[in-house]
Amino acid sequence: MANHKSAEKRARQTKKRTAINVSRRSRLRGAVKKVEATITSGDGEAARKALQTAQLDLARGVSKGVMHKNTAARKMSRMSKRVKALGAKKS
Repeated sequence: MANHKSAEKRARQTKKRTAINVSRRSRLRGAVKKVEATITSGDGEAARKALQTAQLDLARGVSKGVMHKNTAARKMSRMSKRVKALGAKKS
C-alpha cells in the first residue's frame, strides 16, 4: 500500500487509466473480430466496411498508446490483404 500522498494519487490514477485502456483494448479486439467474421462469411462489402472501422480503431489505439504502431500496421496489412483477396475471388 502507498505511504505518501503522491503515491496514493498515483495508485488512483493508475487504476483509472488501466480501466480505460482495458476498454480500448477490448474495442480493438472486437473490431478485428468483426472483420474476421465478415471475411469468413464471404460478404465482401461488409468486410470492407468493417475493415475501415477497424483501421480507424487501430490507429486510435496507437495514438492512445494502447497498441504498438508496428503491431497495428501488421494487423491492418493482413486484414486488408484478406479482404482484397475476398473481392478478387468474387470477380
